[in-house]
Amino acid sequence: MSVTILRRIAAPKKALAGVALAAATAGMVMAAAPASNAAATSSPKTIAQQKMSAAQFACFDKIVSHESGWNPHATNASSGAYRLVQALPANKMASAGGDWKSNPETQIKWGLNYMNERYGSPCGAWTHWQSAGSY
Repeated sequence: MSVTILRRIAAPKKALAGVALAAATAGMVMAAAPASNAAATSSPKTIAQQKMSAAQFACFDKIVSHESGWNPHATNASSGAYRLVQALPANKMASAGGDWKSNPETQIKWGLNYMNERYGSPCGAWTHWQSAGSY
């Protein structure tokens, strides 16, 4: 069995402008993605990096990498924990937004708030994680 892995490579803005010009010249219309939906265009890691300092992101990254592998749809079959930050019960994330099931930005917002309230910071949560194996 052969497995093919596809990798999306971001195109430079100049190249995209050239494609748009060529499409317009050919009479084609190109639709732009909505600018307001950062979660749809940014990776969960990029979203998280924008919400905290580099030092706190390093700790947040370690926790999320262990908990969900940065998969915003992750579910732990044995515990029932959900999404990027593995909330249990998952519906606790609804306090950060009604789109918690599908929006990584909402999941990050809830996780960051949880870590700050319970452990003082993502690095406080990481320190706890290292000794307890969870946070």
